[in-house]
Amino acid sequence: MKKWIAAVCSVMMLAGCAGNGQEAKQEGENADKEELKKVTVVLDWTPNTNHTGLYAAKDKGYFEEEGLNVEIIMPGEAGADQLTASGKADFGVSYQESITEARVQGVPLVSIAAVIQHNTSGFASPADKNIKSPKDFEGKTYGGWGAPVEKSVIESLMKTEDADVEKVSFVNMGDADFFTAVKRDIDFAWIYYGWTGVEAELRGEKINMVYLTDYSEKLDYYTPVLATNEKMIKDNPDTVKAFVKAASKGYEYAIENPGEAADILLENAPDLDSDLVKKSQEWLSPRYKDDAAKWGEQKLEVWENYAEWMNENGLLDKELDAGKAFTNEFLPE
Repeated sequence: MKKWIAAVCSVMMLAGCAGNGQEAKQEGENADKEELKKVTVVLDWTPNTNHTGLYAAKDKGYFEEEGLNVEIIMPGEAGADQLTASGKADFGVSYQESITEARVQGVPLVSIAAVIQHNTSGFASPADKNIKSPKDFEGKTYGGWGAPVEKSVIESLMKTEDADVEKVSFVNMGDADFFTAVKRDIDFAWIYYGWTGVEAELRGEKINMVYLTDYSEKLDYYTPVLATNEKMIKDNPDTVKAFVKAASKGYEYAIENPGEAADILLENAPDLDSDLVKKSQEWLSPRYKDDAAKWGEQKLEVWENYAEWMNENGLLDKELDAGKAFTNEFLPE
């Protein structure tokens, strides 16, 4: 009996030591976390394959290697641009279109990396509607979100084929998704092929795509991008550099390992459709960097071209100082 009690006491003592050791380890890890600089990055939308590099950088420890404790947050009602510009978020996922408009209005947003090198968006329609070029938009109904830029882009494409934008009906889709809307009350909509187009493939629904870049070089802009604000760049350049370096490693990982990267995104956003994420990642991974010398690189002419197009279409109050709208200085060598 005494031997049994002694054995039990020994086990309890060992367990106590193990517990104390575990607690000490946890405290050490917490201390390490506290030493990391806390920063936030706000997404533009719900998690998708545009964001995989950020989740990979967090999951693989790239942010921690750069001394950062990064929290990835959803935009909410305020929107990513507003949160990033005001400093309520340190970084955000944005678009060249919105940064161009913001900067001419005095909003201090700056693009610090291009997530995707070329514009992969276009106007999609079910194949049986026979919309194969901008000319075919005539007599059809477009479903969008009511922004002036939509009609301007459609008109710009239609002009290349001497077609009349006034022969297009415009309606607000609201919250309806593409597949619901085209079966109900519209003929075509503006989508990113890397998500909605891939979803159409998986559904077995044939669609026609009219890509913006097939009809205008000026519409080959960066969408999406990673952004911050001028104050962050001025006051915390080392933090910006660390963030971009880690994000770059995350996107490079997704380029080289699309399958594993898709799994990381799914672990962080388990409500997403697994087949869609994997197929989308396979399609998008080589397009992150595409023909650029390195991931994230941006060209002045791309910013100037799009601003010029916006000016030509009366969408800007004044000219954009394109050189201040973006920077490559924080990209790793």
